[in-house]
Amino acid sequence: MRLLLAALAALAFLVPAQAQQVPVRIGVIPVIGAAPIFVARGEGWLKEAGLEPSFTTFESGPNMIQALASGTIDVYVAGIAPLAVARTKGIDVRVVAATAVEEMVFVAGPKLAPYFASAPSKAEAFKQYRAKEGKPARLATQPPGSVPNTTLQHWLWQVAKADKADVEIVPMGIDATQQALLAGAVDGASIREPALTIVQGRNPAIKLIANGGEMFPDQPGTVVAVYGKFADKNPAAVEGLVKALVKAVDLLKTDPAKAAPSVEAALGKGITDVATIQKALTSPAAKFTADPRVILEATKQMQAFQVTIGTLDKEVPIDGLFVPSFYEKAAKP
Repeated sequence: MRLLLAALAALAFLVPAQAQQVPVRIGVIPVIGAAPIFVARGEGWLKEAGLEPSFTTFESGPNMIQALASGTIDVYVAGIAPLAVARTKGIDVRVVAATAVEEMVFVAGPKLAPYFASAPSKAEAFKQYRAKEGKPARLATQPPGSVPNTTLQHWLWQVAKADKADVEIVPMGIDATQQALLAGAVDGASIREPALTIVQGRNPAIKLIANGGEMFPDQPGTVVAVYGKFADKNPAAVEGLVKALVKAVDLLKTDPAKAAPSVEAALGKGITDVATIQKALTSPAAKFTADPRVILEATKQMQAFQVTIGTLDKEVPIDGLFVPSFYEKAAKP
């Protein structure tokens, strides 16, 4: 009996202990740009990385920043723009990965769209709409400081050169934007996938007017940022998170059909299906990348524009905001 117990005790030393899972609270915007985090969860790669994730959905990045500042989430998966604002307010948050670029596009509703087909320029289309309808075009987007709002304003004032008297920007949540566009309560909107695929599927008279590259060249989109205290306490967990995201981006690019069910489970909410999500994943508005270095220059340009429109007091040093070392390690063969 003693020999048996001794043998069992010796065997216990040879069997590695089960690694303790690290709880991680993830805040996320329900858009296709966040697909890598959903795929990483659905494929079990977050669990394999030693993470025990819980998810909270938010309507916009600025709303999520409040949760980050209060310590109720550890990881932020949303647009880059609000993070610059957060850094200026002393919130230690670090971008460790990207997920997508050039997500935001502009669409016009059935009443506004024909003006773009006939007018010599986009600015003239807005001018003609106001002249005939007797009111400015109402354009829905997310709150000031968000990527959707920033890119819409950049496109309107810097690219299209629209007259501010010809448009009215109406901030609202993502779901409300989609509903307002379909109901005709607004004349146009800056939206992302899967909203683009959904609204055009339900009403083909809603037209794509400007793609992401036109609205803001190399437009920085959704990123993954980690709260400083969590990163300092759990560097291995952050490394595992980024490795899982790199694998997820690869799957989204090489086999979107396999990736689609995990994304649909997170975004479907019973109002869409896997086929719609798969179409959205292969849309021109769905460009996935995990490399945060590809958006460094565009992020600087977006910050500079945010200062001009008053949503950012001053530009934030990129070195403090971006920590690409986790990606660089994860991307090594």
